[in-house]
Amino acid sequence: MPNIKSAKKRVLVTESKNAANKMKKSELRTQIKTAKNAVAAGEASDELLKTTQKKIDQAAAKGHISKQAAARKKSSLAKAAKASK
Repeated sequence: MPNIKSAKKRVLVTESKNAANKMKKSELRTQIKTAKNAVAAGEASDELLKTTQKKIDQAAAKGHISKQAAARKKSSLAKAAKASK
């Protein structure tokens, strides 16, 4: 445990940022899973796919996932959606 005041603050700030990042990543995974399940069931709407791709782009812009991972996830989703139609 840190003794210096600034180090104590860094611990608190890091914990809160980690929690926020964890929440955002979890939200993204849930959105992707929802879209993939809808595609698999044949119930995927263009609106759902569009919002999922937007969330993936936003996560990449914020640094929650890498640009390559975002491109891979979007490509996989689009490919699955096209195959199901």
